[in-house]
Amino acid sequence: MLEQKLEALKGIFAQMDRAIIAYSGGIDSTLVAKVAYDVLGDRALAVTAESPSLLPEDLEDAKIQALQIGIRHQVIETHEMENPNYTANPVNRCYFCKSELHDTLKPLALSLGYPYVVDGVNADDLKDYRPGIQAAKERGARSPLAEVGITKMEVREISKFLGLPWWDKPAQPCLSSRFPYGEEITIAKLQRVGRAELYLRKLGWQNLRVRSTGDTAKIELASEQIKEFVLTTDLPQLVTAFQELGFIYVTLDLEGYRSGKLNQVLDPEIRNNNTPSQLMMS
Repeated sequence: MLEQKLEALKGIFAQMDRAIIAYSGGIDSTLVAKVAYDVLGDRALAVTAESPSLLPEDLEDAKIQALQIGIRHQVIETHEMENPNYTANPVNRCYFCKSELHDTLKPLALSLGYPYVVDGVNADDLKDYRPGIQAAKERGARSPLAEVGITKMEVREISKFLGLPWWDKPAQPCLSSRFPYGEEITIAKLQRVGRAELYLRKLGWQNLRVRSTGDTAKIELASEQIKEFVLTTDLPQLVTAFQELGFIYVTLDLEGYRSGKLNQVLDPEIRNNNTPSQLMMS
């Protein structure tokens, strides 16, 4: 089944003459970049958007992975922080982020002679509230993983099958996703939460989030790791480190990490707004 989906993914790129991949360095877009390169070679170009919502360390990871794959890689700047519709952090914040991204990628693609822009949206993404998906579709972007029906777990399995060493890399979405809707996003806040997560990653914790509400940092870890974290971490030292970053209070979420947790406050009609029939290619 996985090999069939991989062949179907290759088939999509075989129908493209040239393609730009919206490449964040995450596991999804990296798999898309790998398959695109395997099929198109130098006619595939991975493009990463550099902005305050991306940690410099994650940008470096993206560069290293692109180099290992062999795909040509270009870094561009996006300016979503200049859009008050984005910084106000409404429930559809992601729409404005992806609008900025694809309003930058589409002219680049046209100027370089690339007829397609593709992203790393997978089949599971269609089940969550992701307004950015609609922004990408409005601008003509395609989502090969979703078109084939490849889930997040299958992305990892296919990546492992292809020998990609980062197949189990934790998901690392935009840092703006760490703030509750309605709280203004600033560069200083993004840097603060990014540094806090990097601190924990350096301690060996990988699948995590640091949610930021006002001056409070809330650490989310996999539920099965919470006990070990409490017993093995120098908590006073951690609190001091977080306070040096600018937080006043440091808490631990006892439920544990869960993707899309901030969306649970949304009305069900909003959360269920992503319908596959609207988002898949006909």
